[in-house]
Amino acid sequence: LEEAPRDRYPVQTYVLEHDPRLLADAMRRELSRGGQVYYLHNHIESISRTAYRIREEIPDATVEIAHGQMPQAQLNDIMGRMSDGNIDILVCTTIIETGLDISNVNTLIIENADTFGLSQLHQIRGRVGRSSRHAFSYFTFRRGKVLSEIAQKRLSAIREFAEFGSGFKIAMRDLEIRGAGNVLGPEQSGHMISVGYDMYLKLLEEAVITEQGGEVQERVECAAEFALNANIPQKYVPDAGQRIDLYRRIAMIRSEEDRGDMIDELIDRYGDPPSETAALLDIALLRFEASQAGITELSQKEGRLIVIFKKPDFMRISNLCSEPYYKGRILLNAGESPYISLRLKPDIPALQEARRLISSYDISPS
Repeated sequence: LEEAPRDRYPVQTYVLEHDPRLLADAMRRELSRGGQVYYLHNHIESISRTAYRIREEIPDATVEIAHGQMPQAQLNDIMGRMSDGNIDILVCTTIIETGLDISNVNTLIIENADTFGLSQLHQIRGRVGRSSRHAFSYFTFRRGKVLSEIAQKRLSAIREFAEFGSGFKIAMRDLEIRGAGNVLGPEQSGHMISVGYDMYLKLLEEAVITEQGGEVQERVECAAEFALNANIPQKYVPDAGQRIDLYRRIAMIRSEEDRGDMIDELIDRYGDPPSETAALLDIALLRFEASQAGITELSQKEGRLIVIFKKPDFMRISNLCSEPYYKGRILLNAGESPYISLRLKPDIPALQEARRLISSYDISPS
């Protein structure tokens, strides 16, 4: 698994502002050596105009279009002609992301690459470089556009990790870019705490309780989304395997004592943790405390803290709203999905406010 396929080369990757003349030259170079090109334009309403422009720039090339809203027979015909080498440039959407293995296509151009996810960019890049020829990919963004910090990190990562076997590194970098708020919450397809052996033990425990005639206690999982960085930077823990293990263990924090033990271990192994790692530990403990109180979601939005309950206890919420500390700052929405909204004070961190609110709700008499 760690060895590159024989006679294969990593895809040379470029990240640049969209320059039609430069990209036209790149396509001509590919065609001059008998190759083919994928030109990814992910907007169906304007894909025909893009194909027309390319035909004007390279009149000798056979340019066709492929997208998911085309009739199946027409799409099959185009893909067949592309595979047979009868199409020089395929202007397409992300329909090419999986399932294509055309070894003669060795130049890839993506418009607005900053709008794609990191793993998706890596997957699409895998459509070229599938032969003994050198392959090229051009990830472009609109000229003059100011990229967000996250978009800059994505594009930097896709350029950095171009060698074979980069999939795991890219997945780790994607985790760090997006932060652990979602990775440790239910937005992903599961929970890191419940992966592998831990999941097996949990299912086994529930099965035993059921066989004994007991009732499996319903688990509440809390998602947390705050306006702060919460991750383990690569410069703090360089080894990817160690970082993923630390993410798993941090997700299992259940008390202040657990948090303190983890901080002590981090200091011993890596030095004082940076602010984003300290925030990650705080959020892990907060999520557990919130789940124990029956809270399914905590989110910071436009100067407010939104708290969503699985089964709200309106008596407790009423007692909470009557506290002098929250006077004039807390609102209850008792609609189909009840939640409370707390206006945050500018001088108090949102995490601190969240912990205080959870504690007040949890100890309120029902």
